[in-house]
Amino acid sequence: MEIMFEFEKETKNTVKFDEVPESGSDPIIGSLYVQKSALVDKSTDSLSLTLNLKDKESRPTAEN
Repeated sequence: MEIMFEFEKETKNTVKFDEVPESGSDPIIGSLYVQKSALVDKSTDSLSLTLNLKDKESRPTAEN
């Protein structure tokens, strides 16, 4: 699933983006903080995030 975010504000080291939920839907993530150093284009006003959900069987198991 693809989740869209729009620029909300800039802090000292991060940029805060707010989710733009699909019409009639609740937000999935809400707010997203991204380190400025990770942004190639510092003037980015929106971004998209692709979320791939895996079922329990395909997750790696922790070994003790």
